[in-house]
Amino acid sequence: MSTQPLLQRTAQKRIALNVRVEPKVFFANERTFLSWLHFTVVLGGLAVGLLNFGDKVGKISAAMFSVIALGIMIYALFVYHWRASAIRKRGSGPYDDRLGPTLLCLALFIAIVTNFILRFTES
Repeated sequence: MSTQPLLQRTAQKRIALNVRVEPKVFFANERTFLSWLHFTVVLGGLAVGLLNFGDKVGKISAAMFSVIALGIMIYALFVYHWRASAIRKRGSGPYDDRLGPTLLCLALFIAIVTNFILRFTES
């Protein structure tokens, strides 16, 4: 019988393995991008409705909502490409973004408050 332990440890050797990225990760990124675009289409539709059937205040609000929708589209495209390249490079970093949705909510809040202020101060 041998006196060596049954399971021996290796001397700090690292074994390089190929990390396989599941296709569902790419699809989740694309699904998130399409969700952002869906929101911008709805916001753009609201802006077009205000532009066509609104008065002066409605046109100002339509311009604000259009600018916000366009900004969100550009932001969504940037984040999509950033995440796709990080996934392709097998980055281990966090893929979440806390700044974008916060700025979106703040911009929408400012646009809605401006709409109410203009509507109720209109003579």
